[in-house]
Parts: sequence; structure tokens; C-alpha cells
Amino acid sequence: MSKLIVLNLGKGNLHQGFPTVIAQLWQTDTPTPMQFTGGLPAAPQLEHLYQRWQQMYTALYASFGWRSGSIADFEIDEEDVTHISQAEFDNLCQELQDSLNTWLNSSLFLNIDRKLRTQLSPKEEIRCIITAESEQVLKLPWCLWHFFSDYPQAEIALSPPEYTRSIKTNSQKSKGKVRILAILGDRQGIDLEKDQNLLRQLPNAELKFLVEPNRSQLTEQLWESGWDILFFAGHSSSQGKGRMLLNSGESLTIDQLKYGLQKAIAQGLQLAIFNSCDGLGLAQDLADLHLPQVIVMREPVPDRVAQEFLKHFLTLFSRGKTLYAAVREARERLQSLEDDFPCATWLPVICQNPAEISPTWQDLCGRRLGLYLPRPNFRQLPAVFLNSFSVTLIIVLIRLFGGLQPLELEAFDQLMRLRPKEQPDSRLLVITITDQDIQAQGQEPRQGSLSDKYLNLLLAKLEQYQPVAIGLDIYRDFPVSTNQPELAKRMQKSDRLIAICKRADPKYDPTGISPPPEIPETRLGFSDFVEDDDGVLRRHLLAMTPNPISSSCTAASAFSVQLAFLYLKKQGITAKFSKNWDLQLGNKTFPSLQNRTGGYQSIDDQGSQILLNYRFSPSVQAIAPQVTLSQVLNGQINPNALKNRIILIGVTSNSSSDYWYTPDGKNPSEIIPGVIIQAQMVSEILSAALDQRPLLWVWSQWADICWIGAWSLTGGLLAWYLRKIAYMSIAVSTASVILFGLCLILLTQGGWIPLVPPMISLLLSSTIFIFISKKFQKL
Repeated sequence: MSKLIVLNLGKGNLHQGFPTVIAQLWQTDTPTPMQFTGGLPAAPQLEHLYQRWQQMYTALYASFGWRSGSIADFEIDEEDVTHISQAEFDNLCQELQDSLNTWLNSSLFLNIDRKLRTQLSPKEEIRCIITAESEQVLKLPWCLWHFFSDYPQAEIALSPPEYTRSIKTNSQKSKGKVRILAILGDRQGIDLEKDQNLLRQLPNAELKFLVEPNRSQLTEQLWESGWDILFFAGHSSSQGKGRMLLNSGESLTIDQLKYGLQKAIAQGLQLAIFNSCDGLGLAQDLADLHLPQVIVMREPVPDRVAQEFLKHFLTLFSRGKTLYAAVREARERLQSLEDDFPCATWLPVICQNPAEISPTWQDLCGRRLGLYLPRPNFRQLPAVFLNSFSVTLIIVLIRLFGGLQPLELEAFDQLMRLRPKEQPDSRLLVITITDQDIQAQGQEPRQGSLSDKYLNLLLAKLEQYQPVAIGLDIYRDFPVSTNQPELAKRMQKSDRLIAICKRADPKYDPTGISPPPEIPETRLGFSDFVEDDDGVLRRHLLAMTPNPISSSCTAASAFSVQLAFLYLKKQGITAKFSKNWDLQLGNKTFPSLQNRTGGYQSIDDQGSQILLNYRFSPSVQAIAPQVTLSQVLNGQINPNALKNRIILIGVTSNSSSDYWYTPDGKNPSEIIPGVIIQAQMVSEILSAALDQRPLLWVWSQWADICWIGAWSLTGGLLAWYLRKIAYMSIAVSTASVILFGLCLILLTQGGWIPLVPPMISLLLSSTIFIFISKKFQKL
């Protein structure tokens, strides 16, 4: 977790002390901080030691190439620094460090120190911003405070006591690039080529170099839209007024660039890097313009030190380190140079506007896409997993007790309707008996929709064209009349005619419907369908154990099965049921539905049932070519449409009660005649055996649970990583679309996997985690 300490020293100075020091501790995204108070005593010796250190530092480095205007910019007491040894300078550095820590260990400051350490962990990234009115105290090398040794991921920044957010305006920015305006000033006595080469190696960066520009050129570029980083390398100084040398004859202060800089900041300028000498004065002037972050060198800096710091900082920052972490590591890596350049690690410092967020390199890239993400808090990961596990458990339990079954079945229907359309099954032909066909039979005696005379004419006509099977989907629980002996003989002897009966149902039909007396049992199939609670047919009842005591319909197999098996036998394919009533087609076995299968959590799983894989061609109604009874009897069809086909004969008149709802819809206009349902069921078996069209399959219960849990965890991780509701809404919506798409794609391959439970778990897990994290932030 990233934490921010704002240590406000308030009014005071090193001679008078700081009577009121306020420390505010902020956690990431926390609306209010914790606050501790204390004070600091007078420490005039610190001011004297630091001034002495500056004099010795400047004299010791006099032989190196500075990135300052000239050595004459610094006032040196020649008498005091005539004979300087490295050992003397080292002793002074140690004395300054000891004095600083003695001051910060005073009893007045102890309360703040203890309270901060109680709330902080050495593993946390900590940004510590020092604010004060006294410029003297801000110049002290705060990086020497022992606090930063105990907290290796903490880094210091400086700030004036007054700060506010800059006013941003909308601007057009290039996508995915960090825009850098790089100013390479007067290069007399220093090497700026290396700085330029380091910038060119940055990933996802759009660079604009101004080499020794004049004031007009620089101002014009500042007014251009969309800079993220302002970089300056060259000579600069804070003696008197902060000033940078643009070329051999022209130098500028921040005030002279005020309006251009204000425009750049308003249009998104986030960071200024002054890889030059003595930049605190420049940083202070930029703070007055409310620039979010500035990196400067607090003292004159040798050319090599500046280049090494820039190399390490840019590498770390562009590879994902936060600004503070990159500065600290780059600063500490300068220690390898301190044999030649003492106190090199003291020089780089961040000047931060506490009202602004410190960006990462990825943030700057993301802003081109309008995206800003707070850094994730890895300590919250256990809460993410616990939240996701709890949501999964709740959803699974609700599903187990059938609470989601209606929603899952509705989702299944929707996915079925969205599958690609298929061609009608040309192996089938449906002969429909319409209201007109019934009326056309005139006064011919009949007990149902089809008289014996017309049935005989139809069967005689069909047998001429040698269909593989004829399915009579019409109840005939009465014998053939005595004046139609030819029909009775045909029904007894025909090996291709399959008829129906209806098994008894203890709840709705305790007697059932008997089969035609003339049809032997081997050519009978039951017509029973299995409706779901919402009246929709989604399952295919294949077989049931006969019960001759309770029902006169003793057929063991369904009407559709009898027709399909007869066709497959002609094709040389073995089709049968196993001892467990599982369907076997050739060398493939298709297990029967169980009580808990897919979206079903409580069904009557008696007999052998499979999911009905409807063929939408382009609708359920259009499963196969259809002709009317009159068209067949009048010879109005092509004989080739009958030969080697499975012929199904059924009633489609408005007076028939044999209509059913399917996944295609539940409007009155979308109910389907029973003979069409039978055709769908026959086609399902034939297609599975001959076309490799899959039967619908489902996962095991444990696989369903893992699937639901995975999406619950996805929702939690999205909420943990993004945290902002707007971004999370987009991500969760995208994830929902992906989930829906996966379920649809798998259903086209025969797989019915859960959609509603993982969708709910995705939404619930992300919402709950956002709510919990916000609650904890307020505590």
C-alpha cells in the first residue's frame, strides 16, 4: 500500500525553532488523513554546519565541470577553505548528519516519530513531503534522516507551505505516448550528448528537442498542446533568482516563461526534470505555478553525476517504478561515484505539489487514452480471494436449491436462438394434416383427424416410393373399421410403419392412450414429451422401462427413437441403449441426464433423457420439408422427395391440442406442432450419428463451481486493480460480454456451460469489493 506523509513544519526557522509541527498520514484513496502534532527546537548549529558544508563542497569540486553558470556564482570564504582535505570534508558530512538526526530525535518531535512508525511498515512505499516557510530548513539534506534508513521504500520531497491543484483544460494528445519537451541549453564545458541519447532510448515516448533555443522558440513550444514532461539539461543556478542558461548569450528565469508554463501545466504537464546545478530556486518558482512534480539537483552537480542519475532514473521510471521509488534508487546508485564525487547521493531531490498525484510512466502513457489507474494494493489480495470465495459459495448454494434455474433456462433459450442457422434436414419429410385436409375428407367416417380410407390411401401412396420409415404421429386407440381390411393388413405387415401410444401419467393422465391394435409392439413408440416448469420443451425423453400394469402403452422407446434407429440400421450403424439406459450410437455413448445437470438443479430424471439440440433452420418450424396430405394424395410432390426418407405424418390443424413451446419463443404464434417436435428429435439422433453434430453436453458440478469461482475472482481482481467505479464498470461490462461470447461459442459446439451464475458472481464480487474497500478506507 502506498502511503503519503506530509510533514508541515509551519512557521519558524532554525534560530527560533518550530513550535508547531503537523504530520498528516494519508493512505491510498483515503478521503481523510490521520494527523499527529509535535514540534522541533531551535538548531542554529545546523544552519552553520550546512553553510560550512556548502563552502567546502564547492571548493572541493572546483576542478570539475559544473552544470552551473560559473563558479563565480558561489560565494566562497577563501580563508576558511584554503586547505581542504577529503578526511576533513568527510568529518563535516558526518557531523552534519549526526546533528540533523539529533535535532529530529528531540523530545518535541518524538510523538510524531512514534505515531508514524506505529502506522507504517518497512515494506510499504512511502512518500514523505516536507513543507515549511523557511527556505533554510528545506535546503537541509533530509535524505540523511535515519527514518529513511529504517524505511527503504520511502523517499523525501520538498514543498512550499501553500499549494493547490492546477486548473486543467482539455487538450488533444497523442495516444499511448509520453510527450517530452527536452531543452538542451548552453553546453560550454559539459557533455549534453549523453542526456540526449538517454532520452531517445525511452519507450513509448514522443520527443521534441530544442538545442540551445532562444526565448521565442521555447515559449512557442510551451504553448503547444499536450506536454507531459519538461526536461532541461545545461547550466543553471539559484543564486539570487533561479535561472537557466539557454545558449551562450541568453538566460531565462521562470517568471520570464510564466505564461507559457501556465499553459503547459493547464494542458497536462506533470513533471519537470532539471538535470542541472542548484535547482531549488527553479523548483520554488515552478511551485508557485502549481506544477505537480519537479526533480532538481539541490547543489552544483558535476557532469558525470548528472548523467549517471539521469540514466538510472529514466530506466527505472520508464520500466514501471513509481516516481519516488525511481528517484530513491537512482539517487542511491550514485554512491558508487562518491570516491570521486563525495555527497553525490545528497543531490537529487523531488519538489512535490502535495495536492497532485504522483504519476508512473504507465500513467502518463495511459492519460493519452483518458485512463488513470491508482496503484494496486497487494495487501488487499487476501481480501479479494476471501470475497470471491464467499460470493462463489453463496451463488453455488442458491443455485443448488434451484434459485437460479429459471434464469439459467431463459439464458439457455436466448443462446440457442443466437446460434448460427442450419440447413433443414433433408432426410426427413413431414406430411401435415391441416384444417383443409380434414374438411376435404367430407362425410367419410373417422374417429380422429384421419379416416381409415384416407389413411389407407396415404400409406399405399407412400409405399410406392419406398421411404425408409413412416412415422404415424396420430393416436389410434381403436381398431381399423371392417370395411378397410387392406389398411388393417398394411398396418400389421409393414416393416417400415411406426405408430404411437401414450404412457400413463399418475398426475395428469392416469390411463394414457393405447396403441393401434394392429401394430405389433416392436413397431410402437411412446409419444411422451417432458416439459419444464415454464412449459418449454428442452429435453428429449428417449426410453423408459415399460410398466404393463399401470399403462396399456408398453413401448420402451420413444417414437423418435424408433424412427431414427430404423434409419440408422439401413445405414449400417448400430444404435441401442446400454444397461444404464445410456444412448449408444456406433462406438459413442451419450450419458443420460441426471437430477442435477447443467442449469437443471431439480428435475424428474426418470428413464433415459438427453438435452434436445434443436436445429434452427432458420426456425424450429423449418426443421424439414413439409407437404400437406392433399398434396401427396393429388400427386403434387416430386417422388424423389419421398424415396429413402423418414416420413412423419401429424396433425397441424388449429383444433389440435398437440402444440408445444420451444426455446424459439413463448408467444402464442411461436408454438410448434408435435409432429415438428418429433422431427427435431429424429434429426438430433441422425445428425449425431451421421453428421458428427454434437449432442448437447454439460460440465460436472465441480467444473461448474470452478467456472463460477473463476469469474467471481475475475470480478474481485478487476475491482482491486481498477478501483475507480467508471473504469471498473467498463472492465466488468467487457468481461460480461466476453463471458456471454464464450458461452455462445461453446453452445455452437454442443456445450451448455453456466452463464447466469458466473455473470452474477462477476458483478456481485466486484461490487462488494468496491464497497468493502471504501468502507475500510473511511475507518
